[in-house]
Amino acid sequence: MLTLHPVVKTVGLLLLSNVFMTFAWYGHLKNLSNRVWYIAALVSWGIALFEYLLQVPANRIGHTALSLGQLKILQEVIALSVFVPFSIFYMKEGLSWNYLYAALCIAGAVFFIFRG
Repeated sequence: MLTLHPVVKTVGLLLLSNVFMTFAWYGHLKNLSNRVWYIAALVSWGIALFEYLLQVPANRIGHTALSLGQLKILQEVIALSVFVPFSIFYMKEGLSWNYLYAALCIAGAVFFIFRG
């Protein structure tokens, strides 16, 4: 049986979690824009439940191999990696240089938190 390293499991779970999170936080802007805000909030909470069902075990598994700071920066890298395609392909927003600048800042954070 294949045993995955805790960081690999964490990345996989966080990727899936962030897909749910992104739809919970921003999907209603496209899909429920004609509804009152509390309907959007209730739908978002329902989606967020699935995010938490993946995110909580991801953090528990990840914390066995990573420090809390490393886990948080990993989460931010994954969040941006999910958000950019979501905003471009699903929300149909344009790609700007700001995404690159944000990615460079996060790359700096990754360097500093993982350098030892």
